[in-house]
Amino acid sequence: MDNLSTFLQQSITFFAILDPIGISAIALSILSPNITKTQINKVAYKSTLTIIIAFFVVLITGDMILKLFGIDENSLKVMGGIILILMAISMVNGPTTKADDSLDEKNNEELSVIPLGIPIAFGTGLFTTIVIFKHQAQTAFDLFSISMAFSLNALVFYLILRNSIYIKKYLGLTGQNIITKLMGLIVGAIAVQFIVGGIVNLSKVYLSA
Repeated sequence: MDNLSTFLQQSITFFAILDPIGISAIALSILSPNITKTQINKVAYKSTLTIIIAFFVVLITGDMILKLFGIDENSLKVMGGIILILMAISMVNGPTTKADDSLDEKNNEELSVIPLGIPIAFGTGLFTTIVIFKHQAQTAFDLFSISMAFSLNALVFYLILRNSIYIKKYLGLTGQNIITKLMGLIVGAIAVQFIVGGIVNLSKVYLSA
């Protein structure tokens, strides 16, 4: 039961930070307004592949970077929480990116990696969250749980981005923005948990020293 609840918590956290519905609205705003279904499929594939590769790179090397710079896990929690707070505020305020009518198919595919894959979809918020989750992992199963939680969200991200044209048609930009604002509130709540947990643990370390 604990493993299931942890997996669900990780999945919901990744979903809220990744915000695939909000990303689909941003994607349509930065890609060509005349983009076809075939082109959006290619963009969805490349963007999803980008975030999956980035996930495993961070999962494998993230803690090495922390050790290299001597960064404490709890310090990362506080800083990661602040980053997520800023991200949540941005999500609540809504996107400001404008569409460019001059984009062609080649530019659309280039944008699918940077900036759509990194840093719009996979940014500092996901980076810090993955590293924090890895530090909390105690067994190989915990690492498997993190990987599965992210892989599930990557699949959802791919399906939503692939069908973003239809989602825009049925939800409209207003509906997509409302969902992004709701995800922003969830991300903000997660951020507060990270900050409070990090400060409490740091306080214990420094007060006992």
